Amino acid sequence: MKAVLCKSFGLINNLVIEDIPDLTPDKDEVVINVKACGLNFPDTLIVQGKYQFKPEFPFSPGGEISGIVKEIGVDVKHLNVGDKVMYGSVFGGFAEEVKAKAKDVFKMPPTMDFTTAASSMLTYGTSYHALVNRANLLSDETLLVLGAAGGVGTAAIQIGKALGATVIAAASTDEKLEFCKENGADFTINYSTEDLKNRVKELTNGKGANVIYDPVGDKFSEPALRAIAWKGRYLVIGFAAGEIPKIPLNLVLLKGCQIVGVFWGAFFKNEPQQYIKNFEIIVKWFAQGKLKARIHGEYPLENVVEAMRTMINKEVKGKIVLIP
Repeated sequence: MKAVLCKSFGLINNLVIEDIPDLTPDKDEVVINVKACGLNFPDTLIVQGKYQFKPEFPFSPGGEISGIVKEIGVDVKHLNVGDKVMYGSVFGGFAEEVKAKAKDVFKMPPTMDFTTAASSMLTYGTSYHALVNRANLLSDETLLVLGAAGGVGTAAIQIGKALGATVIAAASTDEKLEFCKENGADFTINYSTEDLKNRVKELTNGKGANVIYDPVGDKFSEPALRAIAWKGRYLVIGFAAGEIPKIPLNLVLLKGCQIVGVFWGAFFKNEPQQYIKNFEIIVKWFAQGKLKARIHGEYPLENVVEAMRTMINKEVKGKIVLIP
């Protein structure tokens, strides 16, 4: 089979595509023929050695996988060869096959296609975990989403609206903000041209945002935190803008607020039963039309570097999916 391989940490240009042996499942595993795999910002970090988790070499990046079960281990009972499935991981998906623990693999809903399935595990899983498990977002609250046109930002807008919240989308261009409006945002802020803190205050009649969803970091975090409401919850998702910000802790004291870490990979491993419950709801909401994958583009596996460069250059609106 063919696979994108990272053999040493470094530039995305160092990725190679090679033929490697087909996979064989252990007794509690399945092998999946990959039909689509979502590209996410952590994939660009993991190949550079900048992610929290560092796999052994060589490895394939890619963690949002959909496909067809090719082979099952002897102890696997709930899946069969030929089942259409979806699987969330930290790496391994940019390949024609992936091996997974059967307990972590879900059957795809009949109405869901492979591209949608490969756009929902990490992005919607992260955003649901963040907004429901970590922030307990309520229907009468206001949610501010930074980086709102990206994959997790798009998911956060949709889930925020499904929960009944008022959603403010913040992004870097008017084109991206128009996309956010189409995606359901109630209000928008261009944080390249507008004062983020003051604009949030204006939109909330001085109260501030109850929940802030921040996958961006860098210079945007502190002004966003200064716009948080009393007893607000600030969700730390990631640092796509580059720098990890240093936050004045007196702001947390003055606002009576919480800064809450959200690491989907650790949640996935440490709380598997809650993860399963979350994903059952996500799948139901897709079937009900409350959630809808927004696809920026589909790329063949051979164009993985081009796809990653598009993401690094912040040109993506919604999700990129790789097709083996």
